[in-house]
Parts: sequence; C-alpha cells; structure tokens
Amino acid sequence: MKPEKLEELKKEVRALLKERNAIMLAHNYQRDEIQEIADLTGDSLGLSQAAADSEADVIVFCGVHFMAESAAILAPEKTVILPRLDAGCPMADMINAEQLAAEKAKNPDIPVVAYVNTTAEVKALTDICCTSGNAIKVTESVAGNEVYMVPDRNLAHYIARFTEKKISWWDGFCPTHENFTLEDALRSKAEHPEAVLICHPECRPDVVDVADHVCSTSGMYKYAKESTAKKFIIGTEIGILYKLRKENPDKEFISPSKALICPNMKLTTLEDVRDSLRDMSNIVTVAPEIQQKAKASLDRMMAVPRD
Repeated sequence: MKPEKLEELKKEVRALLKERNAIMLAHNYQRDEIQEIADLTGDSLGLSQAAADSEADVIVFCGVHFMAESAAILAPEKTVILPRLDAGCPMADMINAEQLAAEKAKNPDIPVVAYVNTTAEVKALTDICCTSGNAIKVTESVAGNEVYMVPDRNLAHYIARFTEKKISWWDGFCPTHENFTLEDALRSKAEHPEAVLICHPECRPDVVDVADHVCSTSGMYKYAKESTAKKFIIGTEIGILYKLRKENPDKEFISPSKALICPNMKLTTLEDVRDSLRDMSNIVTVAPEIQQKAKASLDRMMAVPRD
C-alpha cells in the first residue's frame, strides 16, 4: 500500500473510533501499523482489563478470538468487535469444554488452572485462570499439592520448575513458539555472543534451558528497558519487535527464527478494522451463564496478590 493511502486509512480508522466512542486494542503480536494507531497495546488480559475500565462503548480487539471473548467476559455491557472472526488460536482450540469435563471427571479433586489462552467455555469449567506472567503465583495460591493445567504443556513444564506441587497437564502447545527450536536458539547465541536471549515460557523446555531470561511479553518490555545490555535475541512472535525497538532506539533486537510468526495474529489489517467499525460487524458475545462462570475464574486469578 502506498504511504499516502496508508495514512488516509489510519485517519479514517481514528475518525470512526471517535464517532463510535470506541477503544482500539492491539496485542503485542499484531502488525506494526495496527499497533501504531491503537489506543493501547499489550498482552491479552491486560488489554481486556483496561477496556473494561474504560469509558468506551465499543471495544475493537485486534488479536485472536479468545482475547475478544475475554473482553466480553470482563465487560459484558460493552460491544466487542473482532475485526477478523477467523483469527483463532490453535492452542486454545486444542482443548474444548467436553474434553476438559472428561478430564475433570477422572480426577474431580484436582484443581484446574487454565491459561487465559483458552475459550470462554473452558474458562467456565476451571477453578482459576493464569497468565504467563502470574502462572507461578497462581499455582502456588491453589489449595492442595496438585494442579492440572490446560492447555499449554510448555507453560506447565516451566511452572513445574518453581513449585513443589505435582503438575499434570493437557498436551497442548502454541505452534509458533513450538517452531522455535533449540538449534535456532544455539545458532543465534553463537552468531550474537554478546546478546541476551529472552524467551517466552510457551517455548520448548530445551529452549528455556538455554535462555538467559524467561518472561511474558509484558515482562520482555520491562526487562529490555531496565537491562544494561544493548543487544537482545527475542524468542517470541516477531510482532513484539515493533514496540521493543520504538521504546529502546539505542538497543538492537533480533528474531532468532523465521518461524516466529503467528499467521492468525497477522490476519487483521487496517481495512478490516475500518470495515468492522463502519458496519458494526464481527461482534463477539459470550452466553450469560458461560460469562458468569468464566469471569469467576478470572476474578479468582486477579485476587492473587501481585509483587
């Protein structure tokens, strides 16, 4: 798209946002031009919480389906738009409510901790939710000596390093992070020996083993700002590089693998945002009985004390 056309489109989107009293949210993995004009960028839960607290009538969530659902769970009185309804999350789709119900029936006394990267129906069946940033604290907060985690086996492996509780898990994973291999990590470290390797806990355990620091996307922004290092290898979806570079113009950020691109996160375009806002289409809702149960699981998570 020609630069002048792109600028015209950005202005059109911002005008529609004002007209609809809408707030535009962009996940850290979205396209650069989406992040550039969003009201807020961040991780999925943080964005949903901010949207719920805002005065906006309409939430335009540039992300994937479970994220728009989370916004609808936390702000049921608002209209939530997902510009691309086909923007899904393969990991969230790896477990459904029926499968989780069957697992719970096998071990009814074991608390279920659900990653926020799950559908509303799955959240509604869980004891408590977690994010990649608070999963350790959430796990420690749950009564008993055992928890069952869904759907990400890699996050469960990571949490197991920091707790004496017995952790069992559903065998799901993020295909994008799974595609980042140990070979990729070691090659990047060899090519850039002065760089700090940061990876997401959704990465494979052997990648986590060789990383210098492991944290959520929000944690990556904080770490990069505070670190005295000048060069970083970023082991998560490539979209995060936009804000990292913007906030740290004196530092270098490298993606270690061409596989670290989530096709679902890259589906949403500015044209999609404009069209859905203009037509008030692609609205995401959650049934009241599911919304109430899922919100209870999120509320229990948010009641866990932070640092």
